[in-house]
Amino acid sequence: MKLGLCTFPTAHGLLPAELAVLAEDAGFESLWFAEHSHIPVSRLSPWPGGDELPEFYSRVLDPVSAMAAAAAVTDRIRLGFGIALVAQRDPIQFAKSVASLDVMSSGRVAVGVGGGWNAEEMANHGTDIADRWQVLRERIEAMKAIWTTDEAEYHGKFVDFDPIFSWPKPVQDPHPPLHFGGRIPGGLRRALRHGQGWIPLLGRGDSDFAAHMDTVRTQAHELGRDLSQFEVTVYGCGPDLGTLESYRDAGIHRALLFVPPMSASQARAAVEVYQRLLDHFR
Repeated sequence: MKLGLCTFPTAHGLLPAELAVLAEDAGFESLWFAEHSHIPVSRLSPWPGGDELPEFYSRVLDPVSAMAAAAAVTDRIRLGFGIALVAQRDPIQFAKSVASLDVMSSGRVAVGVGGGWNAEEMANHGTDIADRWQVLRERIEAMKAIWTTDEAEYHGKFVDFDPIFSWPKPVQDPHPPLHFGGRIPGGLRRALRHGQGWIPLLGRGDSDFAAHMDTVRTQAHELGRDLSQFEVTVYGCGPDLGTLESYRDAGIHRALLFVPPMSASQARAAVEVYQRLLDHFR
């Protein structure tokens, strides 16, 4: 099982380039950056993670910029969106951003995607939360078309454009892997249908991901999906060795250890603790 790091990059913690160098030098496989464009002051949507939304949600840096900074100072570590709120992003522009990052990083980009939970945040981007899954699907399909064809076009309810030229194309063939977030059953089924991985988040209801691997295999069989090129990544882990071992033994491919975002000293201390686990899972 691979070990990576994940964080909400902010100006108050380790900056993305600093954390990326630290993570690569330590030997972690990947580094994933969260996204929120903003948090509306009048937010009514309940946070799925608990009663009070952490302050760093409103302070997170743009993940495209964060990944570009990280790519510029590293050579090996994989860089991921964890996760990109595609229902809030223009698909033509985001397709170009992802492809550009993949070129500049020599093919090290992974794209975690999800529908989001904050209705007010989505509404400010013109997306109704009731439509977010169809919006997400259409934007993903449109981006795949842009990444894989010279004259891309897409015609849907929420995304509609005639043939366009858009380069660069990604380095990875056919495109950077897409890891879909979300709970069982919907999140997993979307991942199996449209992606190369499933990236569920700890602390959002049922988190017995080791037990869920049987469900992954069953649903993949029902959908006729080959799992040889499909990864399950658990996002937001802590350093509990027993839990991580249970993930490995169940066949989970990657665990992402959460780095605190609001203090550089806390971030460094967490990475030091996590580094001790690396030899155990090589």
